[in-house]
Amino acid sequence: MQDLEAHLTAFHTQIMLTGGSGAVYCKLLMSTLAGAVLEWFVSLPDGHITTFDQFATLFREQYLVNKAPTRLYYDVFDIKQYQGESMKDYLNRFGVQVVRLKHTDEAMTVHAFIKGMLPGPFSESLLRFYPKTFTEIKHRAFVHIAADDRVTEKCGLVGLIRPRAAGRP
Repeated sequence: MQDLEAHLTAFHTQIMLTGGSGAVYCKLLMSTLAGAVLEWFVSLPDGHITTFDQFATLFREQYLVNKAPTRLYYDVFDIKQYQGESMKDYLNRFGVQVVRLKHTDEAMTVHAFIKGMLPGPFSESLLRFYPKTFTEIKHRAFVHIAADDRVTEKCGLVGLIRPRAAGRP
């Protein structure tokens, strides 16, 4: 009951490695079905499906409502960094959505990423030295995240107390 195109794409990716005929593809795809989808497939009349493409078309038609809506390039402006969300998590979540876009404009992607960030040292550095590409943002974020990790590690050492000597003379 998830996105059928994602299911078919994942299946195609795996099946390309094995090769085989359309009949093999149908049998293998059938093995990935479960629940109501499997019941739908089993209810089809014998001999109803003659090619894998026909099977894929029937599958798409039957579960059209489960198709994920097409993401548009300006949808990235809806992605915002959550309060308390790390830069690494925001960057990964944003990056996943950019990959799903059909068409991207580099300047728009950079602007949307910066616009969605919470105020802080990294967002200020991006505003001071505006990046030209999303790849540049990722490289600068990597450096920023590594520096934050070192600072966090260093701060953790500051609070340590030296143990007392075993006994007093």
